[in-house]
Amino acid sequence: MSNLAALRKSYEKAELSEEASHADPLAQFAQWLGEAISAQLPEPNAMTLATVDQSQRPSTRVVLIKGYGAEGITWYTNYNSRKGRELAANPWAALQFHWVELERVVRIEGRVGKVDAAESDAYFASRPLDSRIGAWASPQSEVIASRAVLVANAAHYGARFLLQPPRPPHWGGYRLQPDRWEFWQGRKSRLHDRLRYRLDSQGNWLRERLAP
Repeated sequence: MSNLAALRKSYEKAELSEEASHADPLAQFAQWLGEAISAQLPEPNAMTLATVDQSQRPSTRVVLIKGYGAEGITWYTNYNSRKGRELAANPWAALQFHWVELERVVRIEGRVGKVDAAESDAYFASRPLDSRIGAWASPQSEVIASRAVLVANAAHYGARFLLQPPRPPHWGGYRLQPDRWEFWQGRKSRLHDRLRYRLDSQGNWLRERLAP
């Protein structure tokens, strides 16, 4: 087995300065996401979602960003899943993008709410047929006896809905409205660049440098 304690990497690809970064964190995010997509990284749209339940126990999972803008960061999932239940109990959450090849991390914190039904309907209709059937077939986060349960459910709903499955009432979008962003760029000697944006009392973004 490799000696994990001896694993090392020197981060030397880029830098992140106040002068070269955007004053608006959304513009900075759009630039970095665009660069991750242009670099053809594997799943540049993947982000870790962290939630906390009523007993303050945290959990994380990877979801896919499906939209962003002044209104926030959007993704879609099963409302009855563990993350859905935790967001219902505690609407504060955090997101993280890790673009390893670019030596970059983006962290986003804020309050989460559901998107409206029309928006969820429109996105659901754009999904491949097997994904729409899968939203009905999977009782996400529940214990099941075997994979055969999923296969049987998929066959049942496929036969029931054919080519036009409607959006399940338990499935739809969430949107996180950021009140804090952090952009991390790996640098040599572990002297990484960290720029944090947070809202001040007037609703303006304050940009600060954090020690790595």
